[in-house]
Amino acid sequence: MAVAYAIILILVASISGLASGCFDSIISFGDSLADTGNLIQLSPPNNPPLCGRPPYGRTFFRRSTGRASDGRLVIDFIAESLGLPLVEPYAAWKITAEKDWSSTKGVNFAVGGATALDPMFFDKRGIQNLATNASLGIQLDWFKQFLARIPDGRKFLKSSLILMGEIGGNDYNYPLMQGNIDPEVIRSCVPTVVNYIGSIIEELIKLGAKTMLVPGDLAIGCIPLYLTQYRTSSTEKDYDPRTGCLNWLNELAMYHNELLQKELSRIRKLHPRISIIYGDYYNATIRFYLSPDQFGFTKESVLRACCGGGGPIITIHRQHAELISRLQTVVRILHCLLVGMVYTSQRPRMNGWHKVSSEDIILILASKLFALP
Repeated sequence: MAVAYAIILILVASISGLASGCFDSIISFGDSLADTGNLIQLSPPNNPPLCGRPPYGRTFFRRSTGRASDGRLVIDFIAESLGLPLVEPYAAWKITAEKDWSSTKGVNFAVGGATALDPMFFDKRGIQNLATNASLGIQLDWFKQFLARIPDGRKFLKSSLILMGEIGGNDYNYPLMQGNIDPEVIRSCVPTVVNYIGSIIEELIKLGAKTMLVPGDLAIGCIPLYLTQYRTSSTEKDYDPRTGCLNWLNELAMYHNELLQKELSRIRKLHPRISIIYGDYYNATIRFYLSPDQFGFTKESVLRACCGGGGPIITIHRQHAELISRLQTVVRILHCLLVGMVYTSQRPRMNGWHKVSSEDIILILASKLFALP
């Protein structure tokens, strides 16, 4: 816990230095890394997504809230550090129509499983099993509906911190998980994904946004699902000897991040008075794999996940085997794998779960977001 408290102090100091106490609210877009409850609100009550079931939410909220974590997300730590309440999901606002939206301290439009590009883009390419059709464009439409109910929308946006994701990772995850799409075809989609994210950023600027945080993609070559999926088709040279992660997948993420940073530079030149911050998720997360012992893991356990399809990389704990067996698609597996709850028999356990919770990991990730050059 001492380490966690130290990280909180770093987070507060770094965000406070950036914000100077001038943010009155947070507006968020993105996928499961930012969703605080939209996917669960949009799902049938009798068939909630994995993030709506235990053990999600157990360390902080003591219940499942729809967050893809056993506790809070990066957006929650940012809100707390800015002295703002946790950001409510837009779907909950729609249900409570009588609320006074003009007094809100933030609204979250992110949806777990969301893509940047429209679902039709994937349909045309035979990519199926999307967890939601609430792509970034749909989220922007929701935001415009919300903004229309604010008396002075431009003034509201001027004092708001806009969190743009992470978004775009699922545009690659879905074809990768489907398994029959040429990796070069997936890579060729990166400019389209990044350009679309850039177009949404520019539209938000036209609406009045002044400060935006835009995270990049994660080190997807370290995700246990992919390490298992591509294990039989990979050779020793395909792996990074320092981390055990798949080089070509991490190179895909780095390519996305490179183009994204170039796009952000282009937009900054067009709008020099707008503050656009790049959130380096890749280098924040790769630290766990380069130096796992610093975060309570071993070299072997950091590449394991508590759920999935079995095999030497992904371990199904017996208490959760029945739940996993009910999964209909590999999309649901991803939600569990991305959380970061790691099970290993080499370290002390709490009901089979590693003592390093996903909230601890997300807290470390949050502390790195504002470590800018």
